[in-house]
Amino acid sequence: MLAPVNTAFRGSVLAHVLDLSRAELLVMDAAFAGAVADVAPGLAHLRRVLVRGDAAAAARALPGLEVLPLDVLRGGPPAPPAPPNAEGDLAMLLFTSGTTGRSKGCMLTHRYGPRQAQLMIEHYGLREDDVLYSPFPLFHLDALVLTVLAALELGATAAIGTRFSLSGFWDEIRAFGATVFDFMGATLTLLHKAPPRPDDGDNTVRLAWGVPVPAWVPEFEARFGLRVAELYGSTDAGIPIYQPLDAPRVPGSCGRAIPAYDVRLLGEDGREVADGTAGEIAVRPREPGLTNTGYYGMPEATAAAWRDGWFLTGDLATRDADGNHFFVGRRKEVIRRRGENISAFEVEEVVLAHPDVLDAAAYGVPSELTEEDVMVAVVPRPGRRVDPVELVAHCTARMATYMTPRYVDVLDALPVTPTEKVEKYRLIERGVTPTTWDREA
Repeated sequence: MLAPVNTAFRGSVLAHVLDLSRAELLVMDAAFAGAVADVAPGLAHLRRVLVRGDAAAAARALPGLEVLPLDVLRGGPPAPPAPPNAEGDLAMLLFTSGTTGRSKGCMLTHRYGPRQAQLMIEHYGLREDDVLYSPFPLFHLDALVLTVLAALELGATAAIGTRFSLSGFWDEIRAFGATVFDFMGATLTLLHKAPPRPDDGDNTVRLAWGVPVPAWVPEFEARFGLRVAELYGSTDAGIPIYQPLDAPRVPGSCGRAIPAYDVRLLGEDGREVADGTAGEIAVRPREPGLTNTGYYGMPEATAAAWRDGWFLTGDLATRDADGNHFFVGRRKEVIRRRGENISAFEVEEVVLAHPDVLDAAAYGVPSELTEEDVMVAVVPRPGRRVDPVELVAHCTARMATYMTPRYVDVLDALPVTPTEKVEKYRLIERGVTPTTWDREA
């Protein structure tokens, strides 16, 4: 079973996903030895590490583990053939951010990846001569399944960037000869806001797909000479909604449900809502293996996400009479920043570990780059003060960069209900004020 881990994870978040997956073997680059060393003493299952790079240095950092160089796999007697896998067997865990709890490992079968790739090929007309480019890492669905596996299905070429770089994006596109790329979060906005260049239209791309698609996208298409398409999906649900390429764009719509899925919008009572009314997106595959089969080691989370064969996404949308869906927002308590889903719980867990913090709440506030930025409201311990600069430094050392708060509000108390639950909607309504500390200011 494959369980790729977000390379930005640190501290308790990294320990959680390694233990949740029950990983006994970790394959990593030597650059991550320090991050693993920080959590290794508390890991229940990890025994062996294969290292790309300086294995000797990694071994010194990880004295309690068997550390071997990656090239140990080369040579020697061939491994015995593995038993064949059925389509319904578990193939991989892809981790998705939690809502009120920790990250969950989506259980995905051997059918899930190839079939999602086939649907991408079908609905977006991918071709054998395409070069499919993703600037995102292989622990993302976009890169692993919708780029690499799609290329394997077609016999096409996959090109994976190390990371999204605004300054180098189009140069990398040209170097690869990429014809299709995906985007998410603020990446499209950053490309759009970059100063125009005479060679903007001098690229090989014919199609870009992803979310979100802002209202100015026709200008983007004209400037760069390509087509932009939107869809809706997640690791948990697969991609049940595509914007049709053979129909005019419906402004604001992420597309229509494809035949492989049933899609409903449900109200608080669990009944389907009327057209034009926001409801939770629920999906039911018409074929096996198109969604997760549960959350690994989390039976309660699995039970909460499924109802009578329908997967409840936690996302809200409306639908018009023609079947076009319009994404509204997330019912889940998750912050969406530059294409990443961030668990507020995991941010709070790190913030609350600071010795000067008594209470904390993390939430998203609107970003000028679309989606959200991370904000935390904190209450100091009695007799202490919270220095936002020092707090953010504390966070930076213990969590992924994209999770690190941009804004910090220091308050006397958090707004709570009679049952002592934080009323985050009041904090979100309050938003950024003149007294809010801004890391980018």
